[in-house]
Amino acid sequence: MKILGIDPGMAIVGYGLIEVDGSNIELLASGSIQTDKSLSDSKRLLEIFNDLSFVVDKYKPDCASVENLFFFKNQKTVIPVAEARGVILTVLEKFDVPTYSYTPMEVKQVLTGYGRAEKKEVEQMVKITLETDVLPKLDDTVDAIAIAICHSRSVR
Repeated sequence: MKILGIDPGMAIVGYGLIEVDGSNIELLASGSIQTDKSLSDSKRLLEIFNDLSFVVDKYKPDCASVENLFFFKNQKTVIPVAEARGVILTVLEKFDVPTYSYTPMEVKQVLTGYGRAEKKEVEQMVKITLETDVLPKLDDTVDAIAIAICHSRSVR
């Protein structure tokens, strides 16, 4: 089963595609969609729509897991992130990809056993799960991979 994990954002959308075969989990692809802050919100959302459509069409995931907005420290970013998440869900629906949502706390709980784990602990569990010492540089991409792994463990 191919699972596309997505960490939504207006500036950066992280994505990670894993393949699950029994207890084996392999990272097939990962990356980010980065939008230019000088563009209007509508142009940035269209860029997310187009770029994610390309990713979904190229990799044809069996399902997707998207981080759910649960709590935001920065009130200025919650609406743009929610708008980006709406575009992401629209793309997944357009391609008929079953979609599941997880809060950051749920992802941390599933990966580390502790819902308030630090980012480094989650990264370490992603490394262990993928049996690698090297992860993508962007936190958003690593978070997306963690969201995909979370779903793989939730459906077992």
